[in-house]
Amino acid sequence: MELIVLGSGSSGNTALVRGEGTTILVDAGLSARKTLARLDIAGISVGEIDAVLLTHEHGDHTAGLPVLLRSLGCPVYATRLTADELRENNPRHAKTSWKVFGKGSPFSLGSFEITAFAVPHDAADPVGFTIRCGDLSLGILTDLGHVNSAIIEQIQEVDGLFVEANHDEEMLHTDTRRPFSIKQRILSPHGHLSNRAAADLASRVLSPRLRQIVLGHLSRDCNTAELAISVVRASLRQATSIEIHAAGQDEALPPVRLALTSNHRWPTANK
Repeated sequence: MELIVLGSGSSGNTALVRGEGTTILVDAGLSARKTLARLDIAGISVGEIDAVLLTHEHGDHTAGLPVLLRSLGCPVYATRLTADELRENNPRHAKTSWKVFGKGSPFSLGSFEITAFAVPHDAADPVGFTIRCGDLSLGILTDLGHVNSAIIEQIQEVDGLFVEANHDEEMLHTDTRRPFSIKQRILSPHGHLSNRAAADLASRVLSPRLRQIVLGHLSRDCNTAELAISVVRASLRQATSIEIHAAGQDEALPPVRLALTSNHRWPTANK
């Protein structure tokens, strides 16, 4: 099972997941031109993509979709409210092939078993996902203002986690370019996760299965990859073998490959 983040940030979010003959895009917020170019760099043809899976309707997750579908020609999976929002606000979606899913009940998409679950964000019906392929599982959490026990329950025992770490709280508070209203939205329970909140989430779902964490949706002005990784790394204590990556907006993250190991024990720092 493989995750490739083509781009992640306020200017656009698109990731690719593939395994056992199935390839999907999660969100389509990058422009069609950027998406196609980064797929080409990754060695993936448009004919391989079986579907687009949407977390919510915001432009940084869907803006590239109408033009991109001219090349892909595949269905788009979304909740009913998300699909309705996009249809009503963009006439270019009149010909989109929608596949509607509900929250809480797994559905099949090729070799994947996908479960969508509610997340707190200021959108019509935002969701996170667990994607299972054989014995492997990936949790996807982007754009959420806080983490509750229901979310933790959904992503227990995943092998990989793609989660937002949007901002450093001190950098956001001292930022002079953002008005107070925008800061309040980001910090609200329906805004975005800070590094500290992402780290707390990682520590709460820590298990011997967890091997890879990819941090996404980092703010250009109020965060850095090094800072986000260091905060999350500090929360994992004995789990020194877990790989942590930070996805950016300007280039595709090299593939993060998930794999099970026969020995599900963490090496300690003393070994």
